[in-house]
Amino acid sequence: MKKFILSLALLAGFIAAKAQQLPMFSQYMINDFVLNPAVAGTLPYYEAASNNRYQWQGITDAPRTYTLSVNGPCRGKNMGLGGYIYTDNTGPTRRTGFEASYAYHVRLTESLRLSFGLSVGIQQFAIDGSEITLRDPGDLVLSNQLQSVLVPDFAAGMYLYTDRFYFGFSVPQILQSKLKFFDNIPTPLSDLASHYYATIGYKFKLSDDFELQPTAMAKYVYPAPVQVDIGLRLIYQNQMWIGADYRTMDAIAAMIGYTVKKNLLFGFSYDFTTTDIRKYSSGTYELMIGIKFDNHTRNASQSQL
Repeated sequence: MKKFILSLALLAGFIAAKAQQLPMFSQYMINDFVLNPAVAGTLPYYEAASNNRYQWQGITDAPRTYTLSVNGPCRGKNMGLGGYIYTDNTGPTRRTGFEASYAYHVRLTESLRLSFGLSVGIQQFAIDGSEITLRDPGDLVLSNQLQSVLVPDFAAGMYLYTDRFYFGFSVPQILQSKLKFFDNIPTPLSDLASHYYATIGYKFKLSDDFELQPTAMAKYVYPAPVQVDIGLRLIYQNQMWIGADYRTMDAIAAMIGYTVKKNLLFGFSYDFTTTDIRKYSSGTYELMIGIKFDNHTRNASQSQL
């Protein structure tokens, strides 16, 4: 019975419109390209990154999110390119997709740049009816087979940045595509909602070895309330860091990271849930692995470790 109720709840959360539909990441300040296409090319090298998030440990069919991204600058041009693939699994539902991004960078002053980015892609949403137990076995709303639908996706963003400061704003799911799983059954609530992200961060130099980086991110999708992340990282020799993040109405996260030989990056975070779901879950953990390529295209001091 518990699995039946949980499956229906997860399914409702998957197809309900006007709610938080996109996955969240505690280490958003490390790989914000997956949130904003305008980030492509802002670093002085190409970087590939894998984010793996395991939500609400201890709860059956809880969300699992995996992304693989790459982005970097076009040598000798004020442009950046990138792309990423992702899959977001929640119980009997799955969201999989691909995004390709382009960004154009404008130099405003000697140190300040402004980037505009666009991304286009495609998403597949799927529901595996064989994993759902219905109270009425003859209910026609779901079959015991895999139901899926493909929809286009489009996102836009801007990114204002220097070597130490950044401010970004992005809007994924601009098209608000409708998901039609069943030909003969109307599903008016199964449309994708546009999300709004704003991010900001600054690095304070404390000494030759230490830097302090406060960050913040605000997320909004109608009619849910605005959710805010406030984070702080202490960085040692631009190589290792520890930090924490507070997410309103959700969790407090602790994080740690290390860069091996200036090219291989590891990041780990653990969320301590602050909502009532903590009674059933031991928390959420997230692992990030990144690889930097060709870090000589621009001044290496632009790195946003």
